Amino acid sequence: MSLKEKLRSDMKEALKSKEAIRLNTIRSINSEIKNREIDLKNELDDEAVIAIISSQIKKRKESIALFEKGNRTDLSEKEQKEIEILGHYLPEQVPEEELRKRVQEVIEEVGASTPADLGKVMKKLIPEFKGRADNKIIKDLVSEVLNQ
Repeated sequence: MSLKEKLRSDMKEALKSKEAIRLNTIRSINSEIKNREIDLKNELDDEAVIAIISSQIKKRKESIALFEKGNRTDLSEKEQKEIEILGHYLPEQVPEEELRKRVQEVIEEVGASTPADLGKVMKKLIPEFKGRADNKIIKDLVSEVLNQ
């Protein structure tokens, strides 16, 4: 079953069980997928769908920060629930220890030694962990190691 089929199936299930937040979250992702397919004029594969879900999670995290800054915990909690729902459609996330180890290996491979070499390291790591790790976490780990 493709990811798009799973989303459609889960949307029907959420509709039947009257789970409003889950239903609206899945509908918004399906809408985003459909819009992207119309723009590109072809079907999206699972990798492209994962990229859309990841970008939607990122947007929601940014919204949470703004809502918390504005003391809107109700909206912040809603966004957090949506992130949890969307997280179920992403591949298993890489544990930080494994990520840290791989960051160290790549830094040695490319011969990075200063914070200016961040781009070289990120260029190699991002495709490797696409959808399985947040790029911000990867960047923070690389910066941490390079700044030592």
